[in-house]
Amino acid sequence: MRLQQTTVALALFALLAGCGRSHVVHEASRGNRVPAGERPIKVSEPKYGATVAVQRGQNVYRIATENGLTALDLAIWNDIGPPYTIYPGQRLRLYPGGQTGVAVKPAAPVSKQSASIPTSAQPARPATPSVVVPSASNVAWRWPADGTVVASFANGDPTRQGVDIAGSSGQPVRAASDGVVVYSGSGLVGYGELVIVKHNEQWLSAYGHNRARLVNEGQVVKAGQQIAEMGRSGASRDMLHFEIRYNGKPVDPQQYLPRR
Repeated sequence: MRLQQTTVALALFALLAGCGRSHVVHEASRGNRVPAGERPIKVSEPKYGATVAVQRGQNVYRIATENGLTALDLAIWNDIGPPYTIYPGQRLRLYPGGQTGVAVKPAAPVSKQSASIPTSAQPARPATPSVVVPSASNVAWRWPADGTVVASFANGDPTRQGVDIAGSSGQPVRAASDGVVVYSGSGLVGYGELVIVKHNEQWLSAYGHNRARLVNEGQVVKAGQQIAEMGRSGASRDMLHFEIRYNGKPVDPQQYLPRR
């Protein structure tokens, strides 16, 4: 199932449930929610081409932790929507793909027979494909909140996949561009009360650590519209954690946001 299909399903569900203003709501059932209070035990690069089979008793956060990934990455890369239910035997990929337009395959293994061939006679091993991040975006971005950037993006660091903007409790958090809300919940550990907006087939933005969420899944939002109230859910201070993702890959928001 592709992210677009997941988005449609989420939108239909939200439309049936009503798209009124709401505050913090914990939608996921206790059995399917990601356990709170845990943190990744190791960090690794995405394993291009690798997959893992779900075992009985596992959930999204546990599989992400065991493979050095974040739960948000694993959910996005596999088009897993709330309440993040997975099943024994289901196979999940441990790398970004799907909408990249690039066939991501592991490097061809060297057989025992070819290992004895002189290096000069061996064919070159294909390079591992990666998601190409554009230097410019077709989305008109704006800053989602007023305040000072207290933590910047660091490529490859799962704890710094966006920017942290310091502010005060209850301060408005606004949509960074026009789009559709594809997630509004608290089921992903480390993000607190989280809102994710899809802007087009390639671009998403995420808004974490909110005190209250003011939009529902499937709701259309406009640039500058308030979608949440700043808080410290899952954080040690009042701030907004803001991410921009291209085809599921986190990119540096300050590369695309207007200069202050």
